[in-house]
Amino acid sequence: MPLLSIDGAGVVSVLSNIIPAEVGSLVKSFKRGNFEEAKKIHYKLLLFVRTMFIETNPILVKTAISLLGLCEFRLRLPMCEMEDSNKVKLEKVLKDFGLLKI
Repeated sequence: MPLLSIDGAGVVSVLSNIIPAEVGSLVKSFKRGNFEEAKKIHYKLLLFVRTMFIETNPILVKTAISLLGLCEFRLRLPMCEMEDSNKVKLEKVLKDFGLLKI
């Protein structure tokens, strides 16, 4: 939402790989002038967004989509697996958002 607020045309979002409808709703609400709805979505997604950057991109998004069963988990060097403590944080956010049923 901050990018849109300074006249951005849209967003390039790591989160769009996991929850594209929600990110799209935020952008559409903002562009329609429904700033309260956009703000509501923004704050709903904020912890998720912050969590997606606790390690180097694209490690988190690849881990997340593999946890959700959307692809096989594979990383190429120099990327490596997430720290266990950060993976727990990612799993919690996915569970809290209703995406992960573990």
